[in-house]
Amino acid sequence: MAALGKNLRIDGDRLWDSIHDVAKIGPGIAGGSNRQTVTDEDGEARHLFQRWCEEAGCTMGVDQMGTMFATRPGTDPDALPVMVGSHLDTQPTGGRYDGVLGVLGALEIVRSMNDLGIKTKHPVCVVNWTNEEGTRFAPAMMASGVFAGVISQEDAYAKTDADGKRFGDELARIGWRGDEPVGARKMHAFFELHIEQGPILEAEGIDIGAVTHGQGLRWIECTVTGKESHTGSTPMPMRKNAGRGMAQITELVHRIAMDNQPNAVGAIGQANVYPNSRNIIPGKAVFTVDFRSHELDRLNAMVERLMAEAPKLCEALEVGFEADIVGQFDPPAFDEGLVQSIRDAADRLGYSHKDIVSGAGHDACWVNKMYPTAMVMCPCVDGLSHNEAEDITKEWSTAGAEVLFHAVLEAAEMEG
Repeated sequence: MAALGKNLRIDGDRLWDSIHDVAKIGPGIAGGSNRQTVTDEDGEARHLFQRWCEEAGCTMGVDQMGTMFATRPGTDPDALPVMVGSHLDTQPTGGRYDGVLGVLGALEIVRSMNDLGIKTKHPVCVVNWTNEEGTRFAPAMMASGVFAGVISQEDAYAKTDADGKRFGDELARIGWRGDEPVGARKMHAFFELHIEQGPILEAEGIDIGAVTHGQGLRWIECTVTGKESHTGSTPMPMRKNAGRGMAQITELVHRIAMDNQPNAVGAIGQANVYPNSRNIIPGKAVFTVDFRSHELDRLNAMVERLMAEAPKLCEALEVGFEADIVGQFDPPAFDEGLVQSIRDAADRLGYSHKDIVSGAGHDACWVNKMYPTAMVMCPCVDGLSHNEAEDITKEWSTAGAEVLFHAVLEAAEMEG
């Protein structure tokens, strides 16, 4: 393989312009994007992406989940491709960079390879995974989950949105249900470039995050059962307040997460009390605890502590407690060799870097179950994401794409 020099750079202006050209499709109301999966806007962005890929000399394939694979050939017809990409779909009030940076950063790699006349032994394949966000059709990371065999294609097709429309029908309607069997494509390695979606890199003035792990997740749905009664006429010592039980468990969740620092997190993000009336003490509270950690033993221990201590809190309040795990995802550890290539690339190019754990789920997490995988992260302003105010700088996007460029060229075995 030819030596990688620090003079190998991408066109940061072209990448930046491409990002903002895509943002014109499905614009939000406050400067961001609303390009939800398998909508007309998603279809329009796909057509633009396909045109750009074909202009760059790639051949396009589409699988039965609508995932797009744009391939630049390598010199060895038998070599497996190095795949690199992310997703073009967004949240209803999403930003311009979440996912899009990863797809267009991958395309910029191919464009820069063309500009510089670079050949690689392995093909390089740019990927747009369908329905990473999961906002219109749950779950998130749907197409990559089907690709990895953790979600069935039949179940994915049958998922419905708020209007009762089926995912499979909508995918066909916009014209992007391909013929390729999902998972038929094999790969040598997979890379994903993404904004951090957290505040660490910006706060510490670091250019690049080399992602060593993704966080595992446990969602525990809890039900606290008390007794409905009048808020004005029920004496305080005689109340069986389910809302108070939820409040104390909220504090317990916070303590558990704080006792498992660094990187572990926990919160209650979804909660309902019943009957939800101003003058009735809640007789039932239903809420979901979200625990995350990149260490499996720590994650399981957090859940065990909740299950041990929450019933005691509720017993003291004379209310009942039940809990079930309704969602789980074990923490992925990314390929050590590929992660090191990201660190090496940052050093070679003069960018500061640190190891980081991804706090969010990504398509790379599912692909990692099957093939060597790694992620590159760049900062985002105030760590803000899934929000129209999401923002990055052109310099950050350029740095991330250049590190990605070098790591991909190394994996694809650039020829001299």
